[in-house]
Amino acid sequence: MTNSLSHCFLTVHDYDEALRFYRDVVGLEVRNDVTFEDNRWLTLGAPDQPGVEIGFMIPGYFPHTSGADRQATADLLAKGLLPGIIFRTGNCDETFEKIRATGAEVLQEPVDQPYGVRDCAFRDPSGNMVRFSERAA
Repeated sequence: MTNSLSHCFLTVHDYDEALRFYRDVVGLEVRNDVTFEDNRWLTLGAPDQPGVEIGFMIPGYFPHTSGADRQATADLLAKGLLPGIIFRTGNCDETFEKIRATGAEVLQEPVDQPYGVRDCAFRDPSGNMVRFSERAA
């Protein structure tokens, strides 16, 4: 039996801002965008990875979330302290220039890491760290 990744999730403060960033800047495609009850199921994915989706959740996505937990999550998100995401890219420097040109907040310019990748990092509109990495030559 083989297990494989189907979904991972990022917490964002605004669905529409996340949609614009990950679709228009990063280049992902919308897989689902469904409004139901008082919520939204928004997932995007890379065109060459049809079986993997990134789901977006706002603080308090789950109805049983307490007000205190919702606020704590929002505070961690605002500080950029929640887990981020790493994308594989064929050309880190080219990707960096393309994303920087959109006005995205730069966290790290391209650099060769001691663990065998060249990567760069940005902050998405919600404060999440978004890294792009390629295997070092």
